[in-house]
Amino acid sequence: MSVFSIVFPLIFIVLLGYGAAKTQFLEQIHIAGLSKFTFYISVPAFLFLNMAQADLAHSFNSATLWAFYVPVISIFLLGAVLDRYLFKKQHHRASSHAVYALGCSYSNTVLVGLPIIIAAMGNAMIGSVFMIITFHSALLFALTFLLSAKGQEQAFSWRQFAKTMLLNPVVMSITSGLIINILGITLFNDLAIGIELLAQPAIASALFVLGSNLAFYRIGEDWQQALLASVIKTVLLPAFVFAFGHFVIALPQDQLAIVVLLSAAPLGVNAYLVANQIGQHQATLASTVVLSTLLCVISFSVWLSILLPN
Repeated sequence: MSVFSIVFPLIFIVLLGYGAAKTQFLEQIHIAGLSKFTFYISVPAFLFLNMAQADLAHSFNSATLWAFYVPVISIFLLGAVLDRYLFKKQHHRASSHAVYALGCSYSNTVLVGLPIIIAAMGNAMIGSVFMIITFHSALLFALTFLLSAKGQEQAFSWRQFAKTMLLNPVVMSITSGLIINILGITLFNDLAIGIELLAQPAIASALFVLGSNLAFYRIGEDWQQALLASVIKTVLLPAFVFAFGHFVIALPQDQLAIVVLLSAAPLGVNAYLVANQIGQHQATLASTVVLSTLLCVISFSVWLSILLPN
């Protein structure tokens, strides 16, 4: 399968969602309802079912986690340093540095990374993908809130954070599927069929919702900061992951492809929600969501050609 054949169907669905929102064929209230179905029902059903059926013996690999998270945390720290010294005239708070760091390192693993990997590699490696994305939001959001709380001299509530993460539909569905898998529980056939029906539109609806939500984001006046974050996110981070995973960890080719493609995904929309919650870099991260989504098309095409030439 060619790179074009992998990427184009996904881009087509994203553009369809964007067009539906931009032309107001779907109003914001319709998109909100579709988003809720996608993220609270269809995607969790997809994640749960695939995690419950995954081959755990070949899914968990600590080397894969190291190859992904060492570069991600390093880029997070780089983003904080850049915001501290490169943009020091505009921002002075640690909370600002934390949010910008998140904007440089947080990947849209579920909406973009996962569909790309499935399109390119099929479902065989999906268990390994789930093992990586389970910790993704929890780790980066914890780092962001910890740094922000330190800068604002406010106590970080681990209890509230743990509650938020445990109730996250992605974490809940993957964890539940993992428990079912470990315990060797077999879902009775009719229930499995029902869950599978809910899971079938997950990828398409996630991409459609991504496109429709992009219609509401704008590239702001601080586009230079957003462009830098986007380049770091879609170019530097996957290059770092590739170098670390290939030359230091020596990952097998399929595992290397997974971590690089996940890291090449654009900034996730949840990072913008965190920016709103903390009250820093909201416009920057909104612009980064748009710019990194555009840049990831090039990044994915390059990495697919390198990692999966056949």
